[in-house]
Amino acid sequence: MPNPAPFDFQIRNAVECDVDALFSLEQQSFAGDRLSRRRLRHWVRAENRVFLVAEATDQLLGYALVLLRRGTRLARLYSIAVGPAGRGKGIGKALLSAAEDASSRSGRLYMRLEVAEANRAAIALYQQLGYRTFGSYANYYEDAGNALRMQKRIRYRPENLHTLEVPWYGQRTDFTCGPAAAMMAMAGLDARYEPNATDELALWREATTIFMTSGTGGCHPIGLALAMQKRGFDCAVYVNQSGPLFIHSVRSARKKSVIEQVDADYRQQAALSGLPVVTEDFSQEQCQQWLEDGALVIMLISTYRLDGKKVPHWVTLTGVDDECFYLHDPDVDDEDNPLDSQYLPIARDDITRMSIFGGEKLRTSVVVRQPDRP
Repeated sequence: MPNPAPFDFQIRNAVECDVDALFSLEQQSFAGDRLSRRRLRHWVRAENRVFLVAEATDQLLGYALVLLRRGTRLARLYSIAVGPAGRGKGIGKALLSAAEDASSRSGRLYMRLEVAEANRAAIALYQQLGYRTFGSYANYYEDAGNALRMQKRIRYRPENLHTLEVPWYGQRTDFTCGPAAAMMAMAGLDARYEPNATDELALWREATTIFMTSGTGGCHPIGLALAMQKRGFDCAVYVNQSGPLFIHSVRSARKKSVIEQVDADYRQQAALSGLPVVTEDFSQEQCQQWLEDGALVIMLISTYRLDGKKVPHWVTLTGVDDECFYLHDPDVDDEDNPLDSQYLPIARDDITRMSIFGGEKLRTSVVVRQPDRP
């Protein structure tokens, strides 16, 4: 008996006139967690995405929407759907493969996705295409169902990832990225330590520089290290300048004098407590060696490549391989999805530029170890 003719369809980029058909497809495909017509229109117009549709004889059969996290090498399959008329014809597999290819050409190395634990057919497809489960997320969907987290390397590079298992903690305020990054490091090194909102604010009070360029004060690296040392962790501070930090963009003489006093006080406390403050730059090779030795690193970056704002921001370095650095970012992404803020892959060239802040080209990090660790 002859084989049936292959089903003929094409894959193309979504355009704005597809929104009504996409909305209808969404209603047919999902009982809950649906994208609204407004959000579909938003994503058709957006730039930081791959949005593909499968079409046959002017009928929309399916779509795949991938979000491209700014400043990272991470792509995330946000939604994929195949309507009743297109099922069983290989459209889902073709859409996902095309989305991987487009994301790879956009410079992404990894594709991540979430899938309902009960959706065995989808899980089997993802596994067939090379995705592996690397975690889960409880009560992820509207019906309180759990999600599996899966990942695939869509652009191959030799992979030699050095990392500890580090729990993620999201900052509760706009100004506590430093404490949140510090708590993640401490929790990754000592399972007995549990990050919490009370300690988040306590760490901020102990480590704040009083003033930043505007608004609430930010955290000084020596202040953060002293606060973690107080909680039983061995720390060392690396900073590429010897003068007071965070002062060059402050115009008020009164504020400058306060920042200078706080900086001097922190340095004096460090000397008295035996906290090493190394006044030199640090390399990517040193960061990798610290991780291989079992330490964790909290690092100051500029968020410009992530969100277009030149804001100092503390993150936790959780891994490194031949191609990328991996960060836990205590601030969630634009879609308010904490999964996209964990083990963020940042290309090595990009992390070099991101880890320099301000006109003074400040580069600083705090290396955190368990007590008695060599």
